[in-house]
Amino acid sequence: MSLWLRWALTLAMGLAPCAILAAETWTGWVSWVMDGDTVLLVRNGQHEPIKLRVDGIDAPETCQPGGAEAREAMIRLALRKPVQVLDLGQDNYGRQLGRLSVDGVDLGAEMVRTGMAWAYRFRTGKGPYARLQRQAQTQKIGLFSAADAAMSPPVFRKFHGTCHGL
Repeated sequence: MSLWLRWALTLAMGLAPCAILAAETWTGWVSWVMDGDTVLLVRNGQHEPIKLRVDGIDAPETCQPGGAEAREAMIRLALRKPVQVLDLGQDNYGRQLGRLSVDGVDLGAEMVRTGMAWAYRFRTGKGPYARLQRQAQTQKIGLFSAADAAMSPPVFRKFHGTCHGL
């Protein structure tokens, strides 16, 4: 991919231009959706799936209210579809981290826009899709449709632990 195209994709996905140097772009297909912000995907030319955490969003835990709906939304967007991946390396937990798009649609942005995930950035809390989250909250869609909006995953884990313990 040309440097110009990588720069344009990086800006379109809401990343700082300096991220171009560290980010690699590749293609693959989604073989499984674990939850609203984590997928297994197979890189073109490879056979083993990679577990990838979608950058910039935080979807409900699968066992919390809204979790099943968020997973279903990601399934509709990505399962068995070819994806473009802006690979951002690993997060602080050693998970592969990246931005996904299908036919030019940024899946992280789409999850937040439809109220299926929060905009999120580790340590800062405010992610690249904060404006989209405010719009979803104002429109009261998805997770933000109820009078008592869904509990964000970090707060849920603080009170209930992980889904693995339930």
